[in-house]
Amino acid sequence: MIEIERIHHVTIATRDLEKTKKFYSEILKFKELKRPSFESKGVWYAIGDQQLHVVENPKSETLRERRINSLEGHFAIWTKSYSKTLQWLEEVGIQYEAEPNSPAGFSQIYILDQDNNVIEFAALYNT
Repeated sequence: MIEIERIHHVTIATRDLEKTKKFYSEILKFKELKRPSFESKGVWYAIGDQQLHVVENPKSETLRERRINSLEGHFAIWTKSYSKTLQWLEEVGIQYEAEPNSPAGFSQIYILDQDNNVIEFAALYNT
């Protein structure tokens, strides 16, 4: 049996690394990490104790149409405040779909990045 400790990182593809870096670094304000010198282009971000790895792949076949769909593959980030997350997304002009009373037992907000990767922000109800 595999003894699992935690998820280390999630990797997503982008067709345009510079546009994606602007979204994650400048708009969402994710903290960029030092990335080893791979042959591929990419950027790594700290997400709490885990990491988000973004790699440039101009021929990626995993990118989807511009429509938020929580049934698509996505990654979720736990936030401290549902209302402050909504407020921030509105301030920076990011479209979202919100489920404040989700049957999951916590509030959920879904957005898309520049390559239509689905991102979920989750928080306790009424925070």
